[in-house]
Amino acid sequence: MTQITPVALVTGANKGIGFEIARQIAQTGATVFIGARDPGRGSAAAAELAAQGLNVQAIRLDVTEPNSIDAAAKVIAAGQARLDILVNNAGIVDPEDGPPGKASVDAVRRIFETNFFGALAVTQAMLPLLQRADAARIVNLSSSLGSLAVNSDPSSPYYSARLIGYNASKTALNMLTVQLAAELRGTKIAVNSVSPGYVQTDLTGGGGFMTPAQGAKLPVEYALLGADAASGRFVEPDGETAW
Repeated sequence: MTQITPVALVTGANKGIGFEIARQIAQTGATVFIGARDPGRGSAAAAELAAQGLNVQAIRLDVTEPNSIDAAAKVIAAGQARLDILVNNAGIVDPEDGPPGKASVDAVRRIFETNFFGALAVTQAMLPLLQRADAARIVNLSSSLGSLAVNSDPSSPYYSARLIGYNASKTALNMLTVQLAAELRGTKIAVNSVSPGYVQTDLTGGGGFMTPAQGAKLPVEYALLGADAASGRFVEPDGETAW
């Protein structure tokens, strides 16, 4: 019997945790599309992984541009006919974000365009391809900062991280996970929110206590869930997170 090679798409995969997620999924033998806004950076990332013997392909994908999303879906459909794994990793912060009383409303809109609306648009575009897979997995890269329980708990180490745009965008992304998991209940598609932890990336300004490779471990685990996969969960390295 011929073994089917899994096909994956990782958005925002030309650097940081997205790049490591793409690498680790590809190391399992999967074909991985490296989604990137900048074609040059996407091609450079794909070339680096291809030099390691991995089956990857750069694909231009700006999650804030509908035409770019539709074009990417057509490329995957033409070459692969299905998609087994979607990792909604693309995300941004904004220097004008901050507490609700001070944050720039335009900054909050910019954050939502990528972190929530972008993930929703990509998911909708890729859903027909995911439905063609024997068992598909959607991983939404969330954050502990998206937890309402965390944001309302004065004892939480994240309580003082008042970034209304970023935090609320991840809360909205969690709602996408909850509702999509319910919508797809009874199908072979599992959807989960995964908080990778505090990772040293450009998004965190180089802060954090985990390397991108370490941060990629949990998202990859959920991208590769086998039969009877959990769906509709919000998890981080220490376990399940309260919504």
